[in-house]
Amino acid sequence: MDTRVSQPDHKVTHRVVIPSNAAMAALSGPSDNVLRAVEVGFANVDVHARGNEVTIQGPAAQVEVVAQLIDELIELIEAGVEVNADVVRRSISMLTGHRPTRPAEVLAVDIVSNRGKSVRPKTVGQRAYVDAIDAHTVTFGIGPAGTGKTYLAVAKAVQAWQAKRVSRIVLTRPAVEAGERLGYLPGSLAEKIDPYLRPLYDAMRNMLEPDVLPKLIEAGTVEVVPLAYMRGRTLNDAFIILDEAQNTSAEQMKMFLTRLGFGSTMVVTGDSTQVDLPSGVTSGLRIIEDVLSGVDDIAFCHLTSADVVRHRLVSDIIDAYARWDTTNPATRGFGNRTRR
Repeated sequence: MDTRVSQPDHKVTHRVVIPSNAAMAALSGPSDNVLRAVEVGFANVDVHARGNEVTIQGPAAQVEVVAQLIDELIELIEAGVEVNADVVRRSISMLTGHRPTRPAEVLAVDIVSNRGKSVRPKTVGQRAYVDAIDAHTVTFGIGPAGTGKTYLAVAKAVQAWQAKRVSRIVLTRPAVEAGERLGYLPGSLAEKIDPYLRPLYDAMRNMLEPDVLPKLIEAGTVEVVPLAYMRGRTLNDAFIILDEAQNTSAEQMKMFLTRLGFGSTMVVTGDSTQVDLPSGVTSGLRIIEDVLSGVDDIAFCHLTSADVVRHRLVSDIIDAYARWDTTNPATRGFGNRTRR
């Protein structure tokens, strides 16, 4: 229920009645930080809460957007999403972007839950990415560090395994720094490859009970291997993820993609601006879209700095390096070699 009252100076007052005390408490947040975040996003709008009513006052056009924002935040709260200042900022960006999108259609999507925490897309680009994984056999997630490419792919793999759509999960990365010649490193095979595969282990541990992952690895249900050990295999009924694909050569990328078997899904993730291959070696990720252009059932999802879900400065840093490379041709590529 809401009412709108005309005010001088072309301002309006809009009142929204919140459906429950719990929703009101979540909408306000500690020290009213959620509503304050709304005001920060709309400098000319005042937002006040009293009882179960939120009053919005300001220019008519902005008040209309804030009222829609409040409705979206309530829907997110009812869907079990923890609403905070970051969610408010992302919701404002979706509602006021070039192609306005309802935040509840993005932020309320639950991929996988564990210990009371859910993995969900946090941006429009991330929602398009997970939708593409659902709709295609092979999906490429291409974008800068911090955009959730790997984390969301692992979440979709766990979801597919839990739903019994696949019988195993295979995670792989190229061990570029060791030149794929792991025999020169000390220790067992597991100890040699562990530093390269650690990010994949860490992502999966966040989505499964602590004692589950070791058992799945021991049983072969989850396999984490360097790319060099994929040659000669055919992977049926599996969810297969290739991470850091920018560090594959064109030949390695072909080798990996042709491992695809029946009933399997593949996700390839990488950042074409962070190539660590030796000089003169072409990154398989940089040419793959041209190679596979027109091939059915393959999706390419390009994430950007707008999809970064780490500290807000990460997005600014990525954009700053991109500007540097554009305006400093003599050093072009310097910013593109920044590691994750």
